[in-house]
Order: sequence, then C-alpha cells, then structure tokens
Amino acid sequence: MVNKVFRDPLYGYVRVNDEIIDELINSTEFQRLRRIKQLCGVSMVFHMADHTRFSHSLGAYELAREVLEKVIDVKNALNDYEKTVFLCSALLHDVGHGPYSHSFEKIFKISHETMTNNIILGDSHINKILTKYNPNLASDIASVISHKHKFPLIEQLVSSQLDVDRMDYLRRDAYFTGAQFGDIDIEKILRGMLVKNGKILFKYNSVPNIEDYLMSRYHMYYQVYFHPVSRCFEVMLEMIYQRWYELIKSGYQFRTDVSLLIDVIDKKTVDAFLKIDDVYVNGCIQQFQYEKDRILSDLATRLFNRKLFNHIDLKYASDEQVDEIKKLKNNDKYYYKEDVVAKSAYDYQIDEQIKVLIPGDKEVDLLEFSPIVKAFSRSSKYTSKLIYYSEI
Repeated sequence: MVNKVFRDPLYGYVRVNDEIIDELINSTEFQRLRRIKQLCGVSMVFHMADHTRFSHSLGAYELAREVLEKVIDVKNALNDYEKTVFLCSALLHDVGHGPYSHSFEKIFKISHETMTNNIILGDSHINKILTKYNPNLASDIASVISHKHKFPLIEQLVSSQLDVDRMDYLRRDAYFTGAQFGDIDIEKILRGMLVKNGKILFKYNSVPNIEDYLMSRYHMYYQVYFHPVSRCFEVMLEMIYQRWYELIKSGYQFRTDVSLLIDVIDKKTVDAFLKIDDVYVNGCIQQFQYEKDRILSDLATRLFNRKLFNHIDLKYASDEQVDEIKKLKNNDKYYYKEDVVAKSAYDYQIDEQIKVLIPGDKEVDLLEFSPIVKAFSRSSKYTSKLIYYSEI
C-alpha cells in the first residue's frame, strides 16, 4: 500500500494507493510520455496547450479510480483482479503514442494502439512490472486496449462514446486552451452511472449532463482540434515527415543523425520506437534547416519559426480563388494540400450507443430519449475543408 499524490488542476490530486500503479508510473516507458505533447500543433494557437500524454494518462487513471470509488454498481461488478485491470488499462492506454502522435502514425504507418500492446506484451519495464504481479495481467490489459471483448465492461469504461479517456481529455484540453465550454459536470455523470446486464448505462436525470458533454466535444473539434492554424502545423509536420521518409528511402546522406528514425522504419521494434519522442523530432527539425535538400530545409525553417502556410476555407472560396491558388508555381505536393477532416461528437450509427435507464426499469438509446441529441446527431459531424498553400 502506498499513499502518493500528483497535484492536478482538474481533480485537485491524482491519488496513487496501489504499488503496481506507482511502479507503472515510474517505468521508463510511461515516463517517456512526459516528452509527448497531447495536442500536437494546437499550441501554435493556444499557447498554454503544452500539456502531455503523461498528464492525460494520469487523469484517465484518476477518473477510473473515482469510478471505482463512487459508482457502486461498477465497484460491485468487478472483482479485485478486474479492478486492477481497469486501473492499469486506463493508465497505460496511450503509452504507445509516437512524437506529435497522429501525424507520426499517418506517415510512418505505426498504430499507437498496436505499439501500446507491443510495449505491454514485449520486453519492457512495464511488462516486467505487470508479470511480477500476475502472469496474465499484461495480456488481459492488452485485450482491453485491443477490444477483444474478454472484459466488455472494462472496455466500455476505458474506450467508448463516454469513457474515462474522453472525459479527461475534453476537460484537460479545454482547461489548457482556455475553452470555456469544456467544463463538463463529471461528478453528475458518475452519479448517474449504473451497470445492468454487464453493461454501462445512465439514469435518465443525468442526460442533460451527457448532452453538455457531447456539445462540448463538438465545440472542441470546431474551435480547437480543427482550428485552421493548428491543422496547418500538422499538415506541414506531415510534409516534413513525408520528405524525411522519402529521403531516407532514396539513400540521401543527411547531415543530421537520423539513425533512430531509420531503426524505427526498418525494424518497428519497441526498443527503437521508445527512443523517439517530441524532443527528438524537434531537434531534427531544428537541424533540418541546414540540410542540402531544399524542400526539407525550407519546410523545417518555416515550421521551426512558425512561418505557416496560408489557407482558404473551401466552403466559402470561389472557383476563381481556388484556380488562382493552384496556378502558384510552388504548389507541388509539399506546398499545397486540400485538407478534409471530419469527426462526429456522437456516432449514433455504431453499436456502442449510450444507454439510458428510464422509469419502469426500461433501457433506451440516448438518441431515442433525448430530442436534443436526436437533432444534434444529424449535424454533429464537424467537417473542415481547407486548402493550405504557399505563395513563395
């Protein structure tokens, strides 16, 4: 039994009472998350948004701990071993993220969920800790992250339309960006949480808070995650990654030492991957400014000094504007991109709809119960359509 705390702006304290959680937090692989930003290029717009995957993962764990403490149905539904699986899964769910997260995955074809499981199951500090406590613990946590349905209740709590991961990152991202709409009432949502037939559902009187949660998620995509400048940073970072990758494959002789990334591309091993973080990528981009390759040097200089591309919104641009941009001589694949991204705040078409318990002990879908969600769900898929381009 341990008694440690981490000061946290959302929860006051993140409380660590179990030795296994304490050891996992101090593992090499988990400490690496201190060097992985949570929001990639969002800090280009919201200058305080420099929080990390480390703080978010601690937050997801703390929410899981509070679920076990405050939601009697969940506490009673899980045995002691399953509670450990739940807490560890919440803590470790993002341990496989690469530098600047999703941009890295997209270009180098390395899934963070796959890498998370490789770390948990492979020759890692985390695996040794888990195996010491129980030989089956690592594989059971990996099954939760991979949605193998061995622990469906835990999977729903860790990864669903309303889970400890999303509830933490929405509040945390809103806090650090200063977005006022992200302060959802977690306490009321937890008070309305029930377990019936092995599944999570919510009391009907907690629905207004769930509606608020979904609206907050929509507005975070609209105003924060898909902000044009934030997306521009990610687009330019992807272009640097792409040029970097192509030069490696062509045999280009870098002035900068890129051997770590070559190991990741060629081997995709846990050991090689764990040596790559935001610090490494930032250092490479700084040095790429002086590379002989004109494109890599130019893109790195622009990104390092926040000289981002221009953009126009395709929803409002005329055909003439788009044609003029396409005529600019520099608009090859590294200086021009039509960027379309979309995300639903509530995807009612999937199987994991949020369930509501109404009087008469009847279970209904949130979409059926809430006219707000029913109307909102039809238009809650926020889509951004932009052209990013350079005039010089």
